[in-house]
Amino acid sequence: MRVASTKTAAALCGGLLLAMSVPASAAVDAKLLDMLKANGSITNTQYNELQAELARDQKEQQIARQAQQETNEQIAATAKKTNELSTFDQKLAWAAKTQFKGDVRFRQETVKNDGVSNTGDQDRQRIRVRLGAYTEINPQVDTGIRIATGSDNDPRSTNQSLDNNFTKKDIWLDQGYVDYHPDAIKNLHIVGGKMPQQWVSMGDIIWDGDISPEGLALTYKYPLGSTELFTSAGHYTLKDNVDGEGKQFRHDLRLYAGQLGARFAITDNLKMTLGGSVYSYDNDNDTATLAVNGNSPGEQFKLYEGFGQLDIGGLPMPLSLYGQIVNNDDASNDQDTGWLAGVKTKVYGFGVDYNYRDVQRNAVVGAFTDSDFANGYTGSRGSKLKVSYDLDKNFTLGATYFMANSDYTNANLKDSDINTLQLDAEAKF
Repeated sequence: MRVASTKTAAALCGGLLLAMSVPASAAVDAKLLDMLKANGSITNTQYNELQAELARDQKEQQIARQAQQETNEQIAATAKKTNELSTFDQKLAWAAKTQFKGDVRFRQETVKNDGVSNTGDQDRQRIRVRLGAYTEINPQVDTGIRIATGSDNDPRSTNQSLDNNFTKKDIWLDQGYVDYHPDAIKNLHIVGGKMPQQWVSMGDIIWDGDISPEGLALTYKYPLGSTELFTSAGHYTLKDNVDGEGKQFRHDLRLYAGQLGARFAITDNLKMTLGGSVYSYDNDNDTATLAVNGNSPGEQFKLYEGFGQLDIGGLPMPLSLYGQIVNNDDASNDQDTGWLAGVKTKVYGFGVDYNYRDVQRNAVVGAFTDSDFANGYTGSRGSKLKVSYDLDKNFTLGATYFMANSDYTNANLKDSDINTLQLDAEAKF
């Protein structure tokens, strides 16, 4: 009897030790309990107690599994939401890096041309609408797209006359370009497409301000103490296969442009900009599209330009003196030089800009010169006076008056006076 009791106690102790050796999280194995009870190692009371403990452990494990499943579902939902937010953030980041800029201008224009009977004078209202989207694709690449109004595809004008019984007005692609500015070379820009003018202009006798050249250009600025050097170079295609003999590169009407200049801070109140440019055309002898608006028929062009501006501060009002001179080295006669000199200031909130110019017949390309002065004709001279006032934030009223004398407003007339008044209301955003 004592031996049996000893064996029973030993088995019970072994069973308890086995049960204690199982981690609490693993609970007590149901099969082991049945074996211990069957061989008499544990009493019914002990069996019932351990069964109750096993049931509690199983319930706790079920609750734990359910909680873990809920946690996993929450993690998956959070990850999905985070991914969705990440995609949205990317789109939002793109939008944040995109700027929309534009302007709307309403103009009343009056043109008096005493050299052209009946059709010379004009009174008309015109609008100009431009909208651009400019995006940072990545830290080294930007793009720009701009649309604009225009009566036709004239590169010198985005004006649209209010005419034709409320008909809808045309919209044109005015600019579309890619600007690559590598981090490795600071202030270097390589621009391709239909782009803003990449050269510096101190007047508009060579280039009308509305022209957006097309091709490939490079610009670079280099700070040197109080001086900044700037340069640009470009290859621009004007017409493909201009001579009709083939589509190779050598048959294109092309423009090569180069410019070099510097900005000097002479003193705190005295700053100067000086520079020079070359605009050379290839195959311009094979087209009549350039030699227009006063140019001699069949004229060719290779333009050398010098320009400068002096900005004077420390005065009761700011003052800037500016000018440009150009010579066409390929001109067929001595009508090959043009120049412009002007002054700008601001008085009691009014911006004032006056310049005088004299542009000989073949000094510049008639297709690209300022379209407003003398109706856009070369062989002209006279004054331009512009007064503007910021009536409110981003809203300006302006008046521009052109007093021009032109030699070639039509084939048979010289010394025609062309006076133009433009009254503008312009909103920018």
